[in-house]
Amino acid sequence: MKDLVTTIGLEIHVQLRTATKMFCGCAVAFAGEPNSRVCEVCLGHPGTLPVPNEVALEFTTKIALALGCDIARHSIFHRKNYFYPDMPKNYQISQYDIPVGSRGAVDIEVNDTIHTVGITRVHLEEDTGKSLHAGTGGRIHGAEYSLEDFNRAGTPLVEIVTEPDIPSPDVARAFATELRAIMDYLEVSDVRMEEGSMRVDANISVAPTGERGTKAEVKNMNSLRSVYRALVYEEKRQRELIADGGPVDQSTRHWDEKAGVTKPLRSKEEAFDYRYFPEPDLVPIEPSVEWLRQLREEIPELPAERRKRLAVHAGPAAAAVLTSSKMIADFYEETVSAARKADPKQVANLVANDLLGLLAERSLADTAATPAHLAEVADLVAGGDISKSQGNEVLTEVLLSGRAPAEIIAERGISQVSDTSEIEAAVDNAIAENAGVAERITAGEDKPFGFMVGQVMKVTGGRGNPAMINELLRKRLRPEAR
Repeated sequence: MKDLVTTIGLEIHVQLRTATKMFCGCAVAFAGEPNSRVCEVCLGHPGTLPVPNEVALEFTTKIALALGCDIARHSIFHRKNYFYPDMPKNYQISQYDIPVGSRGAVDIEVNDTIHTVGITRVHLEEDTGKSLHAGTGGRIHGAEYSLEDFNRAGTPLVEIVTEPDIPSPDVARAFATELRAIMDYLEVSDVRMEEGSMRVDANISVAPTGERGTKAEVKNMNSLRSVYRALVYEEKRQRELIADGGPVDQSTRHWDEKAGVTKPLRSKEEAFDYRYFPEPDLVPIEPSVEWLRQLREEIPELPAERRKRLAVHAGPAAAAVLTSSKMIADFYEETVSAARKADPKQVANLVANDLLGLLAERSLADTAATPAHLAEVADLVAGGDISKSQGNEVLTEVLLSGRAPAEIIAERGISQVSDTSEIEAAVDNAIAENAGVAERITAGEDKPFGFMVGQVMKVTGGRGNPAMINELLRKRLRPEAR
């Protein structure tokens, strides 16, 4: 058998951060009392007419421009016809053969290899409602009954479809991560996958080199981790089917996060199943050259460009972390501007490693910390006034209370011993108390050195300047290495 090749294409839906829905004036918000944000238009009552949301069209066009797409000079809406309980009109206003943008591309770097992922189309549509299934597992199968919440119905939704250019689950996850960052930088969506404002579906096929495989569409991947796990499982499933000589059926499959498997939902629909036809109640979209020029000028520095710029001083690894969200990147750059002693690389390490490590699952927006706070901590550590671990202690309190670092330090009596005579005395004391270990270090062993540093720190009550301790220990125990 020929070598098997994996081919993946993604369909990503992004809810837009508009105040109102796509074709009516109902508010857009997450959660809330079911069916409290609905009207005759988004419920599809007879005789109502849709009115397009101008901001939603602006956001969609910016997305298409940021993804390098060609913008259609003439675009139209279509009706996508199908029946499902969460579709109050029994059709969805979407776009078909003339989307807002097409033929774009995004470069993704994975394991030092650049992958160019083509963008087939970027189109605008309205979201559906939400079905709530009562019963074990919250799935339709086995549910006692279902309820419909139409609050989400009519929310502006952008669909981004890639070319089948993605060769592995790693690259798929990297692309989804980069796309989420781009949406964040454009400030067109909050891209909270856990709330459904960014949803990823994947088409994946496995076939011998040079042959066309049968694709399966995988749905219900509500995190970047799920995207990766689901595609790894589905890739393995298809490879095993082919190895056993069995066919891979074209179908739509549901990712079961708890079980870690994909399960069949239904046979895969084709475009003709939806009986697309032009929406008769909406006029064509014909953007002016001046309007497009203005939107291009409003597009900010995007993640890839910012990552490249910050890597010059922060280093590639730290720059990748810092640019993962616009808020973090802005916070870092404002901290660098406010710092007087700490250099950009020191600030980058403090933000990328210490600050984000302390935040864990929280957002930076949920804390009381400011760039001025972080700059003060960075300067104190860089100047040797407090140690790195003490800096983390201060930073933890800053995140909780928003109090000034100097106030916290004074209250807790935090300080670092940097007096040369005091450090020398502590080093001499530690060497005298651990003469055998000191002799092993002098003889050339490296492993005991960390132990000896710890003994000196113990003598100083944990407040000794680590750099000075290391330097004095080497001076005492390995003078010939200096």
